[in-house]
Amino acid sequence: MERIDSREVYRNPWMTVREDGIRRKDGSAGIYGVVDKPTYALIVPLDGDRLHLVEQYRYPVGARRWEFPQGTAPDLAEMPAAELAARELREETGLLAGEMTDIGGLDLAPGMSSQRGRVFLATALERGEVRREHEEQDMRAAEFERVEFERMIADGEITDSQSIAAYALLLLRERRG
Repeated sequence: MERIDSREVYRNPWMTVREDGIRRKDGSAGIYGVVDKPTYALIVPLDGDRLHLVEQYRYPVGARRWEFPQGTAPDLAEMPAAELAARELREETGLLAGEMTDIGGLDLAPGMSSQRGRVFLATALERGEVRREHEEQDMRAAEFERVEFERMIADGEITDSQSIAAYALLLLRERRG
């Protein structure tokens, strides 16, 4: 596919939306609506057999959701993924990781968004001060045994696709030894 033209149709501090005119392999024309967002970091905080999660209201789905800490840099900025991961972990949970290991990458929604993410395993955790952003004022954090986390996924209590995919990356890493 070849991009012929592109125009920005919307922008706010967290994302832009553009419409691209494209030419398909057979020569026919088409359009793509693309949501551009900066790279995000998702953190799997693991303390022994316990996982740290956050819960917050997710406006687009109209419900509170449990998920791993995750986020992007403010005002569409890019920053090193490991630095972003450490910032998001501390901001949302107050936790500081003695060890932060990159365990893989995820594409958020490749059919409509250019956003990509890095997944980090945070271990050797120490408690610090929570520093949530204004939009996260209703967020809460809790710890769950892995068996409980898996039950919550099976029962539909955890539906965040990035968190479920990140857990799969963790399981694959552990299986490889």
